[in-house]
Amino acid sequence: MNIQVLYGTETGNAEMVADDIVDALSADVSIESSDMSKFSVTDLSPDVFYFIVCSTYGDGELPHSAQPFFEALDREQPNLCGLKFALFGLGDSFYETFNRGSEIVAQTLTRLGAEQVGERGVHDASAGQLPGDIAMPWAKAVLSGL
Repeated sequence: MNIQVLYGTETGNAEMVADDIVDALSADVSIESSDMSKFSVTDLSPDVFYFIVCSTYGDGELPHSAQPFFEALDREQPNLCGLKFALFGLGDSFYETFNRGSEIVAQTLTRLGAEQVGERGVHDASAGQLPGDIAMPWAKAVLSGL
């Protein structure tokens, strides 16, 4: 199984989580990560399973590195039927827009026909846990359910 971890980040936390997921799963599957800003919508494939890691920025927006990818999705409206993804969101429950970035990701992809697998993983910066400590067991659980 080929797995791609796509991340959208503002400060680098989502990239660190993506790297943690790659490290946690690389012994079992073919996996690599990529910043959404460097990944083309035309490269999305139903033959690949996607872990998507996305933070929330500002007033509940996507982080800057995710914006070009999602603008391209809105512009091109590709048919994503057959594409499967799991989603991990980073946020801070101190803010009213807690984890809104990952909600935008899920809504956009499912509207275009993709299927979300498993429960969305969520990190809360106010909880005092490291995001990777939550993301790695979540990713392993998602993978075991495939």
